[in-house]
Amino acid sequence: MTSPPKSPWRPLRYPLLRSLWIASVASNVGTWLQSVGASWMMTTLTPSSTQVALVQVATSLPMFLLALPSGALADVMDRRRLLVVTQSWMLASAAGLALVSALGGVTPGLLLLFTFLLGLGTAFNGPAWQAILPELVPREDLPEAIVLNSVGFNIARAAGPALGGLIVAAAGPSATFALNAASFLGVLLVLWRWKRPVEQSVLPAERFLGAMQTGVRYVRHAPELIAVLWRGSAFVFCGSALWALLPVVARVELGRGPGAYGLLLGLLGVGAVTAAFVLPRLKRNNSTDLVVIVATLVFAGGMLALAFIRNFPLVLFAMLLSGGAWLSALSSMNVAFQTSLPAWVRARALSVYLLTFYAGLSAGSALWGLLADHFGLRISLIAAAATTVVALLVTARFHLRSGEGLNLSPSRQWPAPIVAHEPEPDRGPVLVNVEYEVDPAQAEEFSAAMRELRRSRLRDGAYEWGLFTDASEPNHHVEQYLVASWIEHLRQHERETVADRELKRRIRTFQTEPGPPKVRYLIAERPGDGPPLSPPAPPA
Repeated sequence: MTSPPKSPWRPLRYPLLRSLWIASVASNVGTWLQSVGASWMMTTLTPSSTQVALVQVATSLPMFLLALPSGALADVMDRRRLLVVTQSWMLASAAGLALVSALGGVTPGLLLLFTFLLGLGTAFNGPAWQAILPELVPREDLPEAIVLNSVGFNIARAAGPALGGLIVAAAGPSATFALNAASFLGVLLVLWRWKRPVEQSVLPAERFLGAMQTGVRYVRHAPELIAVLWRGSAFVFCGSALWALLPVVARVELGRGPGAYGLLLGLLGVGAVTAAFVLPRLKRNNSTDLVVIVATLVFAGGMLALAFIRNFPLVLFAMLLSGGAWLSALSSMNVAFQTSLPAWVRARALSVYLLTFYAGLSAGSALWGLLADHFGLRISLIAAAATTVVALLVTARFHLRSGEGLNLSPSRQWPAPIVAHEPEPDRGPVLVNVEYEVDPAQAEEFSAAMRELRRSRLRDGAYEWGLFTDASEPNHHVEQYLVASWIEHLRQHERETVADRELKRRIRTFQTEPGPPKVRYLIAERPGDGPPLSPPAPPA
């Protein structure tokens, strides 16, 4: 008998997550107030569709530029402290824009500058914020916590734009900027009171540049993550047209004011919140791939509705459906990505995900804005909808797989290397030889299992890997992999997950001799020496 789908509200029973969630909803409402105020103010400062679309670019471009450094920082330093700094930065940026606006000194350039400064805070905040979710709930509730995070954002999207439109109409854009600054105070208070446990490690912290390289390497050797990146970046690049051009459609094509624009954004949020309650049931009876395909087609239909429909109630209904489609697609891909990540690399890998997301959002917003300026809004929106369908067909071969069934907690059971004398931490590269004795009749199954192990070795620190068979003894196999330094190999021991350990146990069942495989550690005589393979990455 199939168990009933879990409610997205389930994680709220954990007090810390509940407090952070409520504070973040209030902060996101402030963010949407500012978004409405900034976009509408730009339409009053310039008639250019490109300039209006650049507000979206200024918001998302910092994430594209700084996603990898911010992810590395979130894994190397204390995430709570990093979040306190980023929230304080965003408070100061919003307050500065409110002050300049109240004094009547805002120009298109200054508006884009302050929007960019706020985007910098968002860039350093994003990976750390998503990475703390597994610290707030047990793993079995992580998918619901991810969806709940999206629900909170979209509750703010439903309420914030409508309130923003009313506030802009009543008090002007500067009031939305001031309220946004105040909205960060609640999150800061909760973070300040959070007593986050200190993570213990017997090894020194990773270096900053090495940590970034490690995150990129992990994603590059994880096919399930690569699939999400392809599908997600294609969807966001095409779908950015709706977000970038919606204020122009509201003002020019529909002839409406800021209240109507806020209502359109609000309906997008209402649709997303509604979808959050339907999504668990949809995913229970359908594959993630099917849910994303249908959601993508519905969102493309929403862009076509903006291109052709001028009846305001019908446009509102189209935005309701589009909001549900946006959440269904992105939430499904976010769950597939996050549930495939171990804790040690979570923020760095998420930064790669956010990098592709915001790269698509920035590039798409700029492109569709330019097309609208040169060929008109309708042509731009039609082109975006058509490209969405084409991108869906092109990326269909990348199947979305969830890691919910994997145990990615640290195994803590990889034996310490047996060496005569402990090498210096920076000595390397290190060539690790692992010898197996396997029945030739099982060689094909053994090789298939070793290909899985190859990905694990490369994700966790190796930069070269090979499997060799002794020509004179077909039952003798040697696995070789290169690691940049001795300390990086020791980190491999810390990074092994329970799922990795189970894979190694499965491989050992092919052994024809009792006991574990024989392991040798060969270290270059001088730093930089080693076999004539590709040069090692700098030690992390």
